[in-house]
Amino acid sequence: MPVDEYFTTMFRGLEQATAPGETDEAKDALAQAYMREYIGEALAWDATGITVEDTVIEGSHGPIPLRLYRPEGELAGSVLWCHGGGFKYGDLDMFEAHVVSIELARRAGVAVASVDYRLANDTVKYPVPGDDVLVAWDWWCEQPLPEGAPIGLGGASAGAALALTAALRTRDLGGRPADVLLLAYPFAHYPNPAVSPALSAEMAVLPFRFEAEGVEEMVRNYVGRISDIPPNALPGAARLDGLPPTRLVVSEYDDLRASADLLERQLREVGVPVESYVAHGMTHGHLNHAPSLPEVSHSLDFFVKGLQV
Repeated sequence: MPVDEYFTTMFRGLEQATAPGETDEAKDALAQAYMREYIGEALAWDATGITVEDTVIEGSHGPIPLRLYRPEGELAGSVLWCHGGGFKYGDLDMFEAHVVSIELARRAGVAVASVDYRLANDTVKYPVPGDDVLVAWDWWCEQPLPEGAPIGLGGASAGAALALTAALRTRDLGGRPADVLLLAYPFAHYPNPAVSPALSAEMAVLPFRFEAEGVEEMVRNYVGRISDIPPNALPGAARLDGLPPTRLVVSEYDDLRASADLLERQLREVGVPVESYVAHGMTHGHLNHAPSLPEVSHSLDFFVKGLQV
């Protein structure tokens, strides 16, 4: 199917809101104002029936904020969730963190911890964000759960890479392994594999793409270089056997889809049970939009099925 009208309308509005002639700062402010209005439904997403609590735990690099979500009634399990943002952006309030956590808690009846890992910048580099996620995972595994209840580990985009890294480090260093990995449009490889020419042509209507230069800048900011990338930084280069069953959600129109597709083949090759769901018509980061969008809801339900063990 073509790019969903929701996104084509959004992109047209962004182009109109940031018309030529404005400074970069003004364009950024106008774009943010437009997006707040366009995705206002997600801003006010209903958390009825979910207790939300902020807490802080101590990590090896300092305090790590967490936001905890608990549904009413007996828990059916738990999830540690890592938002995306290219290792550079994002927080506990972004919809890919807050709304996803509400909906996983509500739909699956699980407790969710959303982790505010340190973002990469001039002074924070790999492995610091992943260290924060691993500390949060170890802490979350120590929290009380009904006996035999599953515990999931997941994230979106860069957060999916960090979740996968935490699973690899747990496999190699010891600790409670996840029962399932929930990875949304993961960025797991550098260089990023290219999408097929046919898919690239279909994506020509999109004004925002993951061009090679932008991906390179993202990796430099995170790792500090683009050569000799540690396997645990972008874990598509790591040994992947022995990982938990994995659920992959991919956006149909996304340059990073090629990374998710390659990761799926790699996991299958080493015997890791893996299932994937293609969110039709969606662009990268579709979980940053309200679950009233059908494919966002379908993606969440696909993850929920992985927690029903």
